[in-house]
Amino acid sequence: MLESYVTPILMSYVNRYIKNLKPSDLQLSLWGGDVVLSKLELKLDVLEQELKLPFTFLSGHIHELRIHVPWTKLGSESVVITINTMECILKLKDGAQEDIESCGSSSTNRSTTESAKSPVKPRKVQQVAPTDPDLPPGYVQSLIRRVVNNVNIVVNNLILKYVEDDIVLSVNITCAECYTVDEFWDRAFMDISATELVLRKVINFSDCTVCLDKRNASGKIEFYQDPLLYKCSFRTRLHFTYDSLNSKMPSVIKIHTMVDSLKLSLTDQQLPMFIRIMQLGIALYYGEIGNTKDGEPDSPLNLTKDSIVNMSGGEEELGVGIQYPSQEVYPMQDDDEQQGWVSWAWSFVPAIVSYGNEEEGEFGNTGLEDNAMLQGPRSQISKDPIISMGFYCTKATITLKLTEMQTESSYYSPQKVKSREVIRWEQEGTTIEVLMKGEPFFDCQVGFVGSRAICLKGIMGIKDFEDISNRSDEEATFFTCGENLSNKGNTYLTNSLFDYRSPENNGIRAEFILDSTHHKETYTEIAGMQRFGAFYMDYLYTMESTSGKGPLSPQDFPSGKPEEQGFVQEMSTKRLVVGPIDLRLDSSSVHRIVKMVACSLDHEYEAYCSPSSATVEESKSLPSPEDVASLEEYIPTRLTCVTLLKCTITITMAEFNLLGHLIPVIMGQKHANPGTFNSSFQPIRPLPAIKILADKINFEHSVPMYAEQLVQTVSSLSQPSDNLLHHCYAHCYLKVFGFQAGLKSLDSKGLYSFHVPVIPSFSTALYGKLLRLPQFWTNRAQVPVMEYIFELPNLTIQATRAQTLLLQVICDSWSYSSKTSGSSALTEALLHEIFPTAGGGLLNRNKWQNKKKQQANRRTHLYPSTSNYLKVHHRD
Repeated sequence: MLESYVTPILMSYVNRYIKNLKPSDLQLSLWGGDVVLSKLELKLDVLEQELKLPFTFLSGHIHELRIHVPWTKLGSESVVITINTMECILKLKDGAQEDIESCGSSSTNRSTTESAKSPVKPRKVQQVAPTDPDLPPGYVQSLIRRVVNNVNIVVNNLILKYVEDDIVLSVNITCAECYTVDEFWDRAFMDISATELVLRKVINFSDCTVCLDKRNASGKIEFYQDPLLYKCSFRTRLHFTYDSLNSKMPSVIKIHTMVDSLKLSLTDQQLPMFIRIMQLGIALYYGEIGNTKDGEPDSPLNLTKDSIVNMSGGEEELGVGIQYPSQEVYPMQDDDEQQGWVSWAWSFVPAIVSYGNEEEGEFGNTGLEDNAMLQGPRSQISKDPIISMGFYCTKATITLKLTEMQTESSYYSPQKVKSREVIRWEQEGTTIEVLMKGEPFFDCQVGFVGSRAICLKGIMGIKDFEDISNRSDEEATFFTCGENLSNKGNTYLTNSLFDYRSPENNGIRAEFILDSTHHKETYTEIAGMQRFGAFYMDYLYTMESTSGKGPLSPQDFPSGKPEEQGFVQEMSTKRLVVGPIDLRLDSSSVHRIVKMVACSLDHEYEAYCSPSSATVEESKSLPSPEDVASLEEYIPTRLTCVTLLKCTITITMAEFNLLGHLIPVIMGQKHANPGTFNSSFQPIRPLPAIKILADKINFEHSVPMYAEQLVQTVSSLSQPSDNLLHHCYAHCYLKVFGFQAGLKSLDSKGLYSFHVPVIPSFSTALYGKLLRLPQFWTNRAQVPVMEYIFELPNLTIQATRAQTLLLQVICDSWSYSSKTSGSSALTEALLHEIFPTAGGGLLNRNKWQNKKKQQANRRTHLYPSTSNYLKVHHRD
């Protein structure tokens, strides 16, 4: 009977994660077609041991679980698993459990004895019925595969909470549904066939709300902040490609998420908590907390090996979806070192079950225990899949707010928080893509088409952008970069599962570039800017063989540390390109930015990890000649390249100045009472400004990947080569092309006058290097600690007396220590001298240029046509 095959599969999932279930009652309910379970508690220790994350679950329960099995239409209708109201609370592991009565669900708290249980043992599931001889093995195999591949999962009201210190981060998803789709991404009952070895699924998330609140010492939230994200809906497409029907797992996995509109909101009180959460993610990424072993270097290798893509050892779990009635439906491993959260999540992805000659062993009279034993060796020789993950957002906005407390008229009324929007960041066409294949290859690309930043309303009592000020939208926008999405098109979706031109959406198997040389030739800076236009980042990490075979295979991967293997070459490259930038720094924008910086520093959080200082060993063993020769041949480095194209910065004279109240806060001093602000907004028109332009700015930074091991080895040599010494430094290169500066003025209509040059266009370059871990070189006085080379072919500064006075006025207006207003020194005669006017308007260009020629004899030239080449050595 089919029940004897399907029931154990469903029971293995339910019984594994839920407490106090009676298998006999569950089986009877399933045979009836529907099962309803209420008030269930999750086995938190099982989740922790399988997720392998540095978090501990404080509570977890399910209000209602429904399972619907259409026995009469099992080959054409989906099994539906519905979870109504699931809530989990977790925190960072610190070796002690804490009471969560302040967070609710105290009845489901886990005791310390339960958290210290021994590793999970294989669970037994009773075999309900023997194998039915009337059902052909091929038919059962195909039917079970169809059932497993088409299971629909619906979660209504999913609540996840994370607590740390005074932070409470909660995620509430109204509805999440996962179902199988056809080649047009429409809901369908599909099966994997020999003609199309592809499985497609869709996960829809409806009304996702993220809240970030602060709790007091007693664990209570006194007042709730505005939601970080409110009712955002997004959809995820999953595409699995198999090599054959005998494949244990997919060879290509694509998981892409699309968001049409993403609106984030951050208050001044949420900003430090949000940065704290971001720092937690970075610490987890680099393995600074969690599963990092002592003595292992922090490198992308450890990240991919222990946290991301290692699926070895988890194959016995991968086959869970296709296990059939046996004594051990869900075998577990005792050695969990190689298990990770990816392999745990992968256990829920259906696998193809046929193995050719093993078909008789699975469905014949032979025991299934023998078949289970065969899965172990297969898992070790399986190839790493190609995993492609992507996040795409059409339009995203981030709004920064300032809050102020308000009290009701009644004495007993609680305090309320009122927020005011001060800055909004708008971004169009955002793309985040990750491509990886095992440990040897990892690539992340980030880009967006266009962005801009806008000043909103007033700040700190200064009504600069209130409704009564009547300032134009052009003045409110102080930062623009890139292009408009309507003009660029949907290039940010190129080759994604949401691009109708992608290979997967046209029945073609996609090809991936997994070679570093080919990758750099294809994904150039020009190609990235053509696709996006505003920002493009490409982070590439590879491990390749020196034999020229390209990326390493799992069989070729060395067992020791990569720096100890001569035939392995590691490389890490980060390239960032920023398109045309137009930044205007006026009083409105500068004070908003500085205020948010001050708010982000207003916290007492301790760092997740303190930087470890390298200790110098007194007796060091000299490296062998083979080790030195290996280092001479290749030393892995991290290279970072940043390029800014067409950068324009306009610094206007300050119309109001509150930096005297904000800078001390940033410097760690006690800030003044906000009520003591005496500044007011006084529009100045025409408004003088300094305009700085640069055609291109290029910055490069290289550093050894394993600095401590390298420096220890090289410093122990009596006469290290120049090549080895070169790699013991961090190198920086800064090149500026077409740099120029001048004066402009902004009139009452928001239009700028002609550019008055002060510094004509010139180019310059700066090179510097800094010795890594100088404590290892205390006995080597001849080794410089730092060195700078500054190259300036020519520099010309030309300014009249009036222009010099105007520059001084602009600088004085920004001096927060100055007690006089910069506008008092600004006179109409001074502006008329620099920006001539006639009849209330600007002179025509020819007349203005003639006046410039007449003033040429009165110009002061500083450093005319100078050529400097400066080289400075500095030793500690």
